[in-house]
Amino acid sequence: MPSSTVENYLKNILIVSLETKSSVVSMGKIAQGLSVTPGTATTMIKNMAADGWISYFPRKGVRLTRKGRKFAMSMLRRHRLLETFLVETLGLDWSEIHVEAEELEHAISEKVLEKLDEFLGRPRTDPHGHPIPTKGGHIYRANSKTLFLCKAGMKVRIDSIIDQESDFLRFARSKKLIPGNEVTILSHEKEADAIILQIGSDNPFSLGSRSSEKILVSL
Repeated sequence: MPSSTVENYLKNILIVSLETKSSVVSMGKIAQGLSVTPGTATTMIKNMAADGWISYFPRKGVRLTRKGRKFAMSMLRRHRLLETFLVETLGLDWSEIHVEAEELEHAISEKVLEKLDEFLGRPRTDPHGHPIPTKGGHIYRANSKTLFLCKAGMKVRIDSIIDQESDFLRFARSKKLIPGNEVTILSHEKEADAIILQIGSDNPFSLGSRSSEKILVSL
């Protein structure tokens, strides 16, 4: 079995690959996602390549092998099912669960995970709106785009929140920017770096480009 560090790398590479819709993930993205230096990431990646988890392309990035992708999907499934359990069953706030799930995912067995999936009613998405891989390693990909790309007059549905930082998640909840809610784009002034939104009958509010790029929506 791989170490918890290898598990974290595999899961992170898969998540970036899914978000960017590219099979090759840059070393910069890996280092950024795991909060490590580029040198540390490169050393780890070379060791993982030697063990058959990934294919390493110098100056380009990495790609998961079939073995690596299968295990990464298993880790992502664990993480997102645990997040769902922490919110729906234990009542934790969605801004707290990412770190907790990171700790638990390395210890839970496949037997317990399957029972947990059954107990939760086999959910398709986690509390942040991210799809949960099936036991067979399949994952649903919504045809989403960032809120930043939407135009004035559009009415869209929030699919998921990309940013897992607790501060941003608390902010998103305070503005009702949560998966499932519908949002109306009242105006979008790119020159002013502001998009004016309204949810239901609540007062309109402004969102900058950096924040609006962290929210995935669909029509």
